[in-house]
Amino acid sequence: MKIISVVGARPNFMKVAPIHRAIKKYNQGTSKQQSVALIKHLICHTGQHYDDKMSKVFFEDLELPRPDFYLGVGGGSHAEQTAKIMIEFEKVLLQEKPDLVLVVGDVNSTIACGLTAKKLHIKLAHVEAGLRSFDLEMPEEINRILTDRISDYLFVTEKSGIDNLNSEGVSDHKVFFVGNTMIDSLAYYEEKIANSEILKGMGLGAQDYVLVTFHRPSNVDDNSSLQKLVEFLNDIGKLKKVVFPVHPRTKNNIEKYKLNKFLSNSIILCDPIGYIDFQRLVRDTALVITDSGGIQEETTYLGVQCITIRNNTERPITVDIGTNQLIGTNLNKALATANKILNGKLKIGAVPEKWDGRAAERIVEILEQG
Repeated sequence: MKIISVVGARPNFMKVAPIHRAIKKYNQGTSKQQSVALIKHLICHTGQHYDDKMSKVFFEDLELPRPDFYLGVGGGSHAEQTAKIMIEFEKVLLQEKPDLVLVVGDVNSTIACGLTAKKLHIKLAHVEAGLRSFDLEMPEEINRILTDRISDYLFVTEKSGIDNLNSEGVSDHKVFFVGNTMIDSLAYYEEKIANSEILKGMGLGAQDYVLVTFHRPSNVDDNSSLQKLVEFLNDIGKLKKVVFPVHPRTKNNIEKYKLNKFLSNSIILCDPIGYIDFQRLVRDTALVITDSGGIQEETTYLGVQCITIRNNTERPITVDIGTNQLIGTNLNKALATANKILNGKLKIGAVPEKWDGRAAERIVEILEQG
């Protein structure tokens, strides 16, 4: 069996890395059995995130091999990026003729490579299937729905994914509840994360800071919204130091609107951080404030308090049983919630079912049987 896995943006890398390890382990276990076919696993990096700090460092941290294919598509509008990926990925598929293409998450690379594979009659597997925010203004939601509709294997991370796919009429035989490969990475690198010296390098102690991530256009692309965000960060900075790894687009907008001078000394701005160091920051923070998706899952697994500044989440289990609080986009409410948490009013959470570090093994076993 020949499988091509697709990565394009930071969240993809930690989802594919455990699958690569699981395939390698499977091949080692069967190499002495001549009658059992091995799995040839190739990795295609579309280049959707193309900055070294956003991409290359993640390959190094997660011990992924050099990609077999690098498409180098770079930026552009959603349409431009999707089209460029499809054109370049089709060349790879025609050359390699894989048995299956595996896509993860919900970025433009996911739907672009999925569509290209299916139009060439190649089987498609979607890791992290069934997640829904029910907000079609989010491009990720459109990518999720369309990728699930054309996939042959739907690997689900939480039970809401099963319910969503059932309500959409997806055949049960395509749906597999396997757990969360992103949590596989977190569990696998637990010791390495504990040994990171990022806190020492930043002069921080455990529980000494609030970790903040913002990148959604509604929060960082508009001058008025970004100015309110800066004011909010300054208010949080009165309670604790704030560590803010800045997405390149957010950094450009802060400079564009000349907002740097309004940030207080309590705000520690830094470039995007590698996987291991970032997870150390997550593990030891007093609170995460975010508009992102995956970090909601990581904080729930680690038992770290999380405030999500969005009106919806495609990962409801992090709110239902985890440590995540979905509080909308009102920054005054976010500030009040942060105040309560930092004064000891914590949300008690639990680790969701099958978030046990073995999701990738289950995926490989299913694909091998199929």
